Amino acid sequence: MSEITRIPVTGNDPYEVLVGRGLLGEIRPLVPQVTQKVLLIHPLALQTSADVLAEELRGAGLEVFQAGVSDGEDAKRVEVAAWCWGIMGKSDFTRSDAIIGFGGGSTTDLAGFVAATWLRGVAYIAIPTTLLGMVDAAVGGKTGINTAEGKNLVGAFYAPKAVICDLDTLETLPRIELISGFGEVAKYGFIADERILELLEQDLETATNVNSDAFREIVERCITVKAHVVSADFREAGEREILNYGHTLGHAIELAEKFQWRHGAAISVGMMFVAQLGLLLGRTPVELIDRQERILTALGLPTQYREGRFQQLLDAMRRDKKSRGGALRFVALDGIGKPRIITAPTDEALASAYGEITVSNR
Repeated sequence: MSEITRIPVTGNDPYEVLVGRGLLGEIRPLVPQVTQKVLLIHPLALQTSADVLAEELRGAGLEVFQAGVSDGEDAKRVEVAAWCWGIMGKSDFTRSDAIIGFGGGSTTDLAGFVAATWLRGVAYIAIPTTLLGMVDAAVGGKTGINTAEGKNLVGAFYAPKAVICDLDTLETLPRIELISGFGEVAKYGFIADERILELLEQDLETATNVNSDAFREIVERCITVKAHVVSADFREAGEREILNYGHTLGHAIELAEKFQWRHGAAISVGMMFVAQLGLLLGRTPVELIDRQERILTALGLPTQYREGRFQQLLDAMRRDKKSRGGALRFVALDGIGKPRIITAPTDEALASAYGEITVSNR
């Protein structure tokens, strides 16, 4: 087991994010001592790894139940949550029992939501196994499921007892999934920590190698940014909104594509869109936009979207949970590390920004 980095998340329900290697054997001390039963929610693709984890937990004296769910956003449905509730009900789970979410961001979103809603809240531990899950979804206490009308429209703010980021779990992650996570990585660099961008620019191959020191530094820097932000604003009443850079259009694209686009790809396009919006409104410097496009393109992430979809995307954005009183809100950048909120831009400005990222215009 490598050295463990412990990144604190403070607030009313403090916890730690643990980063290192060989951490899966360190889970039992993080489960409350009074816990007797654990529901291990995991994607079916990780069945073998989940079976090993379940046996370790049983060896530590816990009664373990498993819920294998679909991969990706298809797991984040009320029917899947209800199935998990059914397992817990039939197995007599009490308030002293716990849930472990073992998988990507969709799995930890679902598991956290099930934990938040069962008996109004039971202990929850997140074990993200994707880069996206480690740097974003599993940290911060946002849980949720999707509806036909939008992404994460049903959910709860609910802090885990711990988040365990075992970098060894990334070694078998498909390259396309790893690169999707770098959409969120780039976001952190632009909104808060320029060192992340510098690491990507200096040596992209090393920075995206899950066994490199540079990769671990990037992961820890991203988590540190998010931990700082959510510690100050757990329920997204203010500062936490900056984490939504690129997400308003990004979520609309995911919905329009019926979640066949990976999250990081959609966020990448969303970042280019809001950068163009910021430029049109006199906020975002063109040099930042050029740098952002270079980095995202080098990573293999898309920076354009198809024309003729603006109205569909606008309708989806108006239903987004970040809207307030019918007014759209976007995170734009006045510069690197200088995020600002743009409220209620005109449809004309939005259409113009969208036109700048459509394939026919580039």
